[in-house]
Amino acid sequence: MSAGPDRSGPATRWLFRVLAAFNVAGALLVIALLVIINTDSLSRTFLSVSFLGVTEVVELSLVAIVFLQLGDAIRSGRLTRSDGLLTLLGERAPRLRASLHVLFDLMAAAFMALIVAGGIPRAIESFQRGEFKGTAQLFTVPEWPVKLIIVAGAIAAILALLVSAWRELRRVTQN
Repeated sequence: MSAGPDRSGPATRWLFRVLAAFNVAGALLVIALLVIINTDSLSRTFLSVSFLGVTEVVELSLVAIVFLQLGDAIRSGRLTRSDGLLTLLGERAPRLRASLHVLFDLMAAAFMALIVAGGIPRAIESFQRGEFKGTAQLFTVPEWPVKLIIVAGAIAAILALLVSAWRELRRVTQN
């Protein structure tokens, strides 16, 4: 993003606050995992006791972390991608580079829309059926919150990608 003044409208500023909040939630989940995994490791080492459900919690949390932090990574330009071609084009054909940037953002938004379209019914079904990870009567954790986070994170990513595409389009048309 540019270092100039923020000319975002109120809706974009609100979206960016939501993306930052999702990012913070993902970071807090990382810290919680750090505590859980290290506590389990230390208890195995020193007490020969392991906690039930660590594997299940870690498995579900990793997916949640990715989708919680995805939108803010897009917003801040920290999403890992191969942009060698875009960099090369930026010097030689800036309009083509901008057009490809917009195209890539829109294609990614379409892909995220597929995740949302498939994720909503799966989240509802998971909630209605009471699906869980773990072993009954020992340790279980419900799946639906993570499926809901996937949908919310994909929607946030769509919005971030659309803002990115719009900004790139505006930038190139103003030059």
